[in-house]
Amino acid sequence: MNACSTLIAGASVLVSAVVLHAEIKVVADHNAATQASPGFKFKNVPPPSRGDAATKAGFTIVDGAKDSNGGDVDRLHDGRVPTDEDQPSENFFFSAGTEGGRLLVDLGGAIDIKQVNTYSWHSNTRGPQVYQLYASDGGGDDFNAQPKKGTDPEKSGWKRIANIDTRPKEGESGGQYGVSVVGSDGRVGKYRYLLFDISRTEGTDSFGNTFYSEIDVIDLNGTEIAEAAVTQPISKTFEAEGGKYQITIDTSAAPDLTEWAEKELAPVAQGWYPKIVGMLPSEGYEAPTRVTIRFREGMGGTPASAGGGGINCNIDWFRRNLKGEARGSVVHEMVHVVQQYGRARRNNPNATRNPGWLVEGIADYIRWFLYEPETKGAEITQRNISRARYDASYRITGNFLNWVTGKYDKEIVRKLNAAAREGKYNEDLWKEHTGKTVQELGDEWKKVVEEKVAAGASAK
Repeated sequence: MNACSTLIAGASVLVSAVVLHAEIKVVADHNAATQASPGFKFKNVPPPSRGDAATKAGFTIVDGAKDSNGGDVDRLHDGRVPTDEDQPSENFFFSAGTEGGRLLVDLGGAIDIKQVNTYSWHSNTRGPQVYQLYASDGGGDDFNAQPKKGTDPEKSGWKRIANIDTRPKEGESGGQYGVSVVGSDGRVGKYRYLLFDISRTEGTDSFGNTFYSEIDVIDLNGTEIAEAAVTQPISKTFEAEGGKYQITIDTSAAPDLTEWAEKELAPVAQGWYPKIVGMLPSEGYEAPTRVTIRFREGMGGTPASAGGGGINCNIDWFRRNLKGEARGSVVHEMVHVVQQYGRARRNNPNATRNPGWLVEGIADYIRWFLYEPETKGAEITQRNISRARYDASYRITGNFLNWVTGKYDKEIVRKLNAAAREGKYNEDLWKEHTGKTVQELGDEWKKVVEEKVAAGASAK
């Protein structure tokens, strides 16, 4: 049959889908970031299910590679969904910087499929869904169960069901997305295999691969369909600066850290988040007013990370560092929440890329020299003098920025931040504001710290 193009109104956005067969229709909903909730409640798309046909199906990556920060492909049919917009380990997504990939779902035998539902959630461009859906009963001599990229599935025993693209035509793309591929007569067809040919949502940076939370396949003759289990969160929201900012701390995955988080971490976040916002302004910019600090497992050796308005805290690391660097590490991540340098690349295709050493250096400058200077955690000593370069990142760059601030321009960090956020950072800014190139400043600073270290050694 001829393909037809359909516009489908979701909860708050127009999305497009090309329907390949007259008996198939696509329903898509979008909950904006401020409307999203852990239950994945949509206006038209049913909530995620457990006990559906996908629960016991086999999920295989046919082409592409999963991102090391995300969950395994089994996350897509475990009956669990994320409780927040930025939980990489609770979602499956293809590796950063890649074009996406293909996923195979083997139901174990041909069934009458009533619906195929897909769900995603992210604070930014990883929220929308872009994929082509194919189906097959596995019959025919030409059937290829795992067609790689470059192989046309329709020439390998597959039938293309629909093209999905839920990227908003305007407005913010973050939030929750639900897509339901359904048969107008209540039946998609009788198939054993489904193939998802997934594309990234944008290529302006490396982070365009969708956070897929769950894939449901509803059996027309199935009886055990129930709403997906959602972990009951242990969370509390704290207001800062008279209610202008709301900071939610979620310890659902680590109840033993709840008391510490509320008594020790919350006051730091309440006091310092507004301070950081004030330190890093730029024209026309408003920092996120809602921040979620979530404790989670599966972060390997990373103490903490930030993305959008969320901060992830490594449970094991925090348990070991409650009396040490735990609070300071969150201050560092709050700086990243305020920085929001990725917005320039989304709004300006000609935006310059900010050097990572400066991004992390600003965060550690604020942490070590403004939040906890008494710890002297970013001092240059005999132990690290060999690595003392202005672009060494983190503490060392923080030390360099503190020195430039004190000797040349007390507003240098504010000025560099504003340029970086607008995608206008370049090395000429150093000479413009200090009269010296960054390399010249680095050499002068290095000489100063070397003399200080040598003086300390001789005094012993």
